[in-house]
Amino acid sequence: MAAELVERVRQAADALGYVPDPAARALASQRSVLVPVLVPLLSNALFVDVLEAVQRQLAPEGYQMLIGVTHYDPKEEEKLLASYFAMRPAGLFLTGFDRTPDARQRVAASGVPCVHLMETTRANDVYCVGFSQQDAGECMTQHLLGRGYRRIAFVAAQLDPRTLQRAEGYRRSLRAAGRYDPSLELLRPEASSLRVGGELFAQLLRAHPDVDAVFFCNDDLAQGALLAAPRLGVAVPDRVAIAGFNDLAGSEQMLPALTTVRTPRSSIGEASARMLLSLMRGEPVARNCVDLGFELTVRSST
Repeated sequence: MAAELVERVRQAADALGYVPDPAARALASQRSVLVPVLVPLLSNALFVDVLEAVQRQLAPEGYQMLIGVTHYDPKEEEKLLASYFAMRPAGLFLTGFDRTPDARQRVAASGVPCVHLMETTRANDVYCVGFSQQDAGECMTQHLLGRGYRRIAFVAAQLDPRTLQRAEGYRRSLRAAGRYDPSLELLRPEASSLRVGGELFAQLLRAHPDVDAVFFCNDDLAQGALLAAPRLGVAVPDRVAIAGFNDLAGSEQMLPALTTVRTPRSSIGEASARMLLSLMRGEPVARNCVDLGFELTVRSST
């Protein structure tokens, strides 16, 4: 009889289009299945790769991923956090460490297990999975120096914290070699794209015709520069070498193929999800900071 009653209730709920409220369910059961993931953009394949990997780990364990997009705006992230904490989430993923003091306080006071993505820190009380953006920027610059390039420019758009860390790695490497020239940095705050990459490449060469290598902060810009090079009559790499960052789709198929830094997006998503699952279960975590490194991927553009 009980089973029959349950079935009748289910049929009535289906007929009414009833959808259970996960926040109310969490309040009643003291167990939430909601896990927000806050990322800067969804138009960037980098973060899509991370999200897919997180989802593959969480879904079989019964957790539901909520995606919040901050548009690189700490104030927008602050509003999203307020909204998500009202839902009593089981855990939380945040991208990087750049946020307002109020957001930091809210995360700390919530008691919600939190894992930071894409960056690393030496702080003992922070859980994170990523790699050193600064070391990666230095590695690419060292590669260009090792190939004999001496007038190496750094070109960037978006100017989010991770881009600026790559820039600092570029500066660190060139300063050590006695080759740093601040006039060879071209930084624009607008969103990166193929179009912007081509425009910045042309602008750089007009201002500094002696540049012999360009390190773009990401592959979007570098791909745009490679596409613009034939129109500008610039041979790559004979006249100017071009390098990017992230090894996004299409970089290997460019002509010439793009030298870049391959970043472990899927591995970051998987490892961070496993870490958060352990924290949500109250299990010990072997390391609070997991550095998955990066890979210099040398192709024919340098």
